[in-house]
Amino acid sequence: MAPPRSAGSGRVRRVSQADAGFCRDCGATAPAAGAPRCRACGSPRLVAHPERDALAIAHVDCDAFYAAVEKRDDPSLRDRPLIIGGGKRGVVATACYIARIRGVHSAMPMYRALEACPDAVVLRPDMEKYARVGREVRAMMQELTPLVEPVSIDEAFLDLSGTERLHGASPAVTLARFARRVEAEIGITVSVGLAPNKFLAKIASDLEKPRGFSIIGRDEAEAFLAPRPVRILPGIGQAAAERLASLGIQRIGDLGRVAPERLQAGLGRDAARLRALARGEDPRRVQPIRETKSVSGETTFAEDLRAFEALRPILWQLCEKVARRLKRAELAAGSVTLKLKDREFRLRTRTRSGLAPTQVAERLFRPAEALLREACDGTAYRLIGIGAGDLCGAAHADRGDLADVSAVRDASRAAAIDALRDRFGAAAVQRGLGFTPQGEGGPGSGKQGPVPGTAKREPR
Repeated sequence: MAPPRSAGSGRVRRVSQADAGFCRDCGATAPAAGAPRCRACGSPRLVAHPERDALAIAHVDCDAFYAAVEKRDDPSLRDRPLIIGGGKRGVVATACYIARIRGVHSAMPMYRALEACPDAVVLRPDMEKYARVGREVRAMMQELTPLVEPVSIDEAFLDLSGTERLHGASPAVTLARFARRVEAEIGITVSVGLAPNKFLAKIASDLEKPRGFSIIGRDEAEAFLAPRPVRILPGIGQAAAERLASLGIQRIGDLGRVAPERLQAGLGRDAARLRALARGEDPRRVQPIRETKSVSGETTFAEDLRAFEALRPILWQLCEKVARRLKRAELAAGSVTLKLKDREFRLRTRTRSGLAPTQVAERLFRPAEALLREACDGTAYRLIGIGAGDLCGAAHADRGDLADVSAVRDASRAAAIDALRDRFGAAAVQRGLGFTPQGEGGPGSGKQGPVPGTAKREPR
C-alpha cells in the first residue's frame, strides 16, 4: 500500500504504528490496536487510524446545538426530552438526543413531534443566544486555522494543512483538543469528521454523534461509500433519488456499475460529479469566506390564512425584517422571492428579478405584494416567507436615477425611521401596513405584529 498523502500539502508522510492511536479524553498516546481503553485514564474513546496524521480536512458540527445550549443554561432540563420549535402549528428546529430516540427530528411538524414524545419540554428558539454561542465556537476554530468555512450557525469545515508546527501536533490531535476545550469552556459538545476532502469529512462527522470523532481515509473511501444510499450525496434530494432509482441506482456503489453513457443520458452534467463522489473524490477547497446567496425571513401561522388582506401585513413585517438583515450584512437585493406553504406542506415560490439594488423594506414589499396578490387564489396557507436575492454591496443600494427619482427619498425616510427605532425602541415607529385589519386573519387579528408562528434559523 502506498503511503498516505497529506491533504492539501502534496507531501508524503509515513504514519508509524507508535503514533497511530491516542485518547480523546486525556490526550495520552494509546496502542494502535488491541487495547479497548486508555492506559492513562481508562477512557474507551480512542482514536486509531493508519491515515490519521495524513489528513487535514475536517467538518465540525455542534451536537443538537439549540437544545444543548438550553440544557447548558438550565440544568433541570438535562435528563428531559427537549424540543426547540414553535407551537402546535410550527415545526421542530432541533431536538435533544433523548427526544430523537423517541422519533423526533428536525423539520417535523410540531403536532407529530408531540405525538411521538408527549412529555417533551418545548421551548421557542432564542436565535440571538444561539448566534452568540455559535460565534464563540467559531472564534475557537479560527485559533486553529484561518481556513474556516462556516456552513451554518453551528457547523463549519476546517483545513488544518500545515498547522502541525503551529500546534505541535497533527490535525487529528489538535481537533481532539479543540473538542475538549469547547466542552469545558462553552459547555456544549461537538462531533468531528476528519478526511481527505469536504464530502468525506461531512459524512464522517455524522457517524458517531454525539461527541463523535470519526476518520475516513483516502484508501478506504470507495469501499466505505459503496453500500450507502445515494441520498447522502450532496445535491441528491427525493426527485433526484427517484431518477437514479429508475436507472437501477440505489446505493453509491451502483454508480460505478452503470455504463457511463447511460448515466450521462439520465443525469446530464451531474453524472461526472456523482461518479467522482462515489470514488470519494471531491475537489472543493475550504473557503473561509462564503458568498451570501440570499437573506430571508419566514413565519408559520397559528391557523391557516387564505385572504390577501390577512397575509399582506405579515408580508410587510417580514420585508422589514429582511431589510434590517440586509443593512446589518451591508448588502443590497436585486430580486425578491415569495415563499408560501399550504396545509398539505406543498411549497409555492415566486420570484421577481431585475430590481434596482435596495435595502429598503418598502421597495422589497412592492413586488412581493404583487406576487402575493397573484398567489391568493383561495388556497389556505400555513407559512409565508420572503427572500432577498441577487445580492450586491450596500454601496449600490437605492442610488436612483432619472427613471427612479424616489429611490433616494425612500432610503432617507427608511434611515430616519431606523434612527428613531434605535433611539426609542423597535415599536416607536410603525407603518400602517403592519396592522392586521379587524375581522381578518383569525388569531392575532386587529393586533400589531404577525400571527404567532415559529422563529426560524438565521440565513446560512
